[in-house]
Amino acid sequence: MNRVLLTNDDGIDAPGLAALVEACRSWAGQTIVVAPKDPHSGCGHRVTTDRPLVLEQVGPDRYFVDGTPADCVRLALTVLFADAPGPDWVLSGINAGGNLGVDIHHSGTVAAAREAALHGAPALAVSHYHRREAPIDWERAARWMQAVLESVVPRPLEPGEFWNVNFPHPVGETGHAVPDLVDCAIDPSPLPLGYESAADGWRYRSRYHERARVPGGDVETCFGGRIAVSRGRVV
Repeated sequence: MNRVLLTNDDGIDAPGLAALVEACRSWAGQTIVVAPKDPHSGCGHRVTTDRPLVLEQVGPDRYFVDGTPADCVRLALTVLFADAPGPDWVLSGINAGGNLGVDIHHSGTVAAAREAALHGAPALAVSHYHRREAPIDWERAARWMQAVLESVVPRPLEPGEFWNVNFPHPVGETGHAVPDLVDCAIDPSPLPLGYESAADGWRYRSRYHERARVPGGDVETCFGGRIAVSRGRVV
């Protein structure tokens, strides 16, 4: 059975991490959670080298780090797996919000998977796009994640590759049906730029759903209601 390291960028108490744990319950022989103490959304691949990091156990096989998602993976591989084989898989997520296209450059969720892949561990980042006016159904997300574990994880990765998976936000009732899983390239289109003058400076203002998209890319696939499955690389 698989020995799996779980992390995220929304923090140790995030509902998406709880959904990921639930999805792994019958798939993994052992799950070890090492997640940031606080949310670090949008932190990219930042690592902490200028101060000590605290690795604190808060339950059986459950730890938090006062650092970034990449810090969590680095510490877990160095400390928790120091005297044992590395994890069979590193899973990062389930992020509350999409990490599509060029989002992979500033996503802490994706950075954790990339850091794992950099050190030779099979890794997968998973995120859930959602519209601001509607909450995420985390129970449904856990079911979708089980489908990913069954169909995507068994497929081989080349050295330096990792999976980047994005769930859509369906409109209306979907029942228990799992959206189609579609292999697609990561869309290189830039995010829209828009800033609004405010009393304290310039605030970023842009509509995520109105971003440019390449036909058949991960952005179009996910926005079209399907699960986008893409191969990322460490460089």
